[in-house]
Amino acid sequence: MKYLKNKKYLKNKSMRKIGLILFGLVVLVMSVTVAGASTRMPPFTLSSAVSGQTVSSAAFKGKVLLITFFATWCPPCRHEIPNLIQLNRKFGPQGFSVIALSVDQGGPGIVAKLVKQENINYPVLMSERSTTRDFGGIVGIPTSFLVNRAGNVVKRYPGYTSMALLEKDILSVLR
Repeated sequence: MKYLKNKKYLKNKSMRKIGLILFGLVVLVMSVTVAGASTRMPPFTLSSAVSGQTVSSAAFKGKVLLITFFATWCPPCRHEIPNLIQLNRKFGPQGFSVIALSVDQGGPGIVAKLVKQENINYPVLMSERSTTRDFGGIVGIPTSFLVNRAGNVVKRYPGYTSMALLEKDILSVLR
């Protein structure tokens, strides 16, 4: 009897592992944009976390963009900031810009404090629920989108993304 219980337990454990692996693959496939496929970047008009002025996505027409959803309390988001500053500095003269969209609920004051503290050199805007929805629903942060000069999202990055990968992908879109 004990043997049968152990056999049943092992079978259930194996099925759970297979289920988790399949779920992970589905999430991975859904989160990575297939090469060559693209979607139009949703337009937005949001308030600057620093100045409070309204900023429209139309102001960035013709630029390559890295749009990143983040929060001040998110460790991986904070870890990406130096890389984003460096990318903006390096590729800005070639028509590139990082645009950070904060999902912080505490208001722009806490976000403006972070911008000043980290010497962020790219626009930081306060996201709205409609913005996260329009970008396909942001379920985790950081989540970033690479947008080509035509305004199409060509790649989605769920989670922390290495500097090397971002640099390689940005270069391929700038050319």
